[in-house]
Amino acid sequence: MAENKNVNPAAENEEEMTVTLTLDDGRELECVVLTIFPAGEKEYIALLPMDDEDSEEGEVYLYRYTEDENGEPNLENIEDDDEYEIVADAFDELLDEQEYDELVGEDELEE
Repeated sequence: MAENKNVNPAAENEEEMTVTLTLDDGRELECVVLTIFPAGEKEYIALLPMDDEDSEEGEVYLYRYTEDENGEPNLENIEDDDEYEIVADAFDELLDEQEYDELVGEDELEE
């Protein structure tokens, strides 16, 4: 299985990692990389659009994430509804864990 890349890229690099998506209609959409995380036996990436008036606030895009032999990232649409459900659930669990960690950290600081 691949190495766990469940990291916060912004924290490692002190600047946000971004990806430019080309949409079906040809428009380009700049997104912040929230995280790369495992679900099942594959890795996925969560992207947050930066300034898209067509996107709802807080809307996150999930894609299958792979790297080619040169280490270049590749994003693939998740076509299967069952696979998407697994990925969305894994991302929700990740968010819940991070929120819990932040709450515990804040409580410890207040003591």
